[in-house]
Amino acid sequence: MKRLAIILMLLASPLWAVDPNEMLDDPVLEDRARALSQELRCPVCRNESIDESNAALAQELRIVLRERLVAGDTDQEALDFMVARYGEFVLLRPDARGANLILWLAAPALLLIALGIGWSTIRARRPVDEGLSDAEKAELEKILGNDVP
Repeated sequence: MKRLAIILMLLASPLWAVDPNEMLDDPVLEDRARALSQELRCPVCRNESIDESNAALAQELRIVLRERLVAGDTDQEALDFMVARYGEFVLLRPDARGANLILWLAAPALLLIALGIGWSTIRARRPVDEGLSDAEKAELEKILGNDVP
């Protein structure tokens, strides 16, 4: 029972980051704000969204985001405002275009290159006993404990 309580508390921990007095009265706007704040990175906490973060800067960003939505911004306009203010770093999932395209494609490209190098290295390997005389092969088998009569 204690384990279940701990698991439920850990699952609900992101809910504690948003202060109740930050929340909007309109449930539709609040849902939009929560969805958008999960897409924005906290500049202090690095890989944590502003929705999950308890940092003071994350709280300010949540408030600014809600103010933009109340002012009538669309979701994209609100995100564009945050990107214009804090740079693309603030997006948890940056766009895959421009210079970011290199970052998106670099990891798979390096993986393919590494697999190609590994494959060619394994194929180029020769058996160890190639080039050994019969006496050397017998000695090797004796050392390895594979005495062949």
